[in-house]
Amino acid sequence: MPVRDPKASTRARLFPLLRRAAEAEAAMWRSLYVWALRRPRPLAPGDEPFGYLGVVKPILGIFIGLSIVEIPIFDVVVTHVVPWRPARWIVLGLGIWGLLWMIGLFASMTIHPHVVGDRGLRVRLSSGIDIWIPWTDIEALRKRYRSLPSSRSVQVEQEGDRRVVSVSVGSQTSIDVLLRRPLSFDLPRGGSAPTNELRLYADDPDGLLRSARGTPASTTVSR
Repeated sequence: MPVRDPKASTRARLFPLLRRAAEAEAAMWRSLYVWALRRPRPLAPGDEPFGYLGVVKPILGIFIGLSIVEIPIFDVVVTHVVPWRPARWIVLGLGIWGLLWMIGLFASMTIHPHVVGDRGLRVRLSSGIDIWIPWTDIEALRKRYRSLPSSRSVQVEQEGDRRVVSVSVGSQTSIDVLLRRPLSFDLPRGGSAPTNELRLYADDPDGLLRSARGTPASTTVSR
């Protein structure tokens, strides 16, 4: 019986995590650059963007504001309390990096909206999720506000023999996308199993449903 190398097993798990972290960091800086220069990504003719930032914008604003206040306070404290001089620059650098990271998250969610096009629906969340579904694979769209039990951005549920993927913002979704056939999606931690329904959050679900190209749309009660 072959003996497993625990170090090799650890490396096999660690490397994909490090790669995803590096890709997310690079994407954050790209988003920050694009947003700061006010260069919106071009849309194809007939495409309509729909944002999803509204539900978390106040929270992000509070964290960004607190970070701006905390950076000079921590700088003064560390300068007068810690005798090791490099500590000041380390703490200052971490504070500035954290502030830019949060602004980059805001930027990434701003410049990567959902898109309704002539050929299909593009569901996005920041730079990490980009799912395109052709209209021919969508049976119906429904407006339905849901509060999810977890804060994870991607949640998978099994409802009987149906598999549901929720792409949430602030632990909420507002639109159900019912699929004509099970589809597999490219998700951050690996592709999903065949899925019967995709749920997403949009600030203007009514506008998105009105823009659906000949796809049946309805409004149901919240839950």
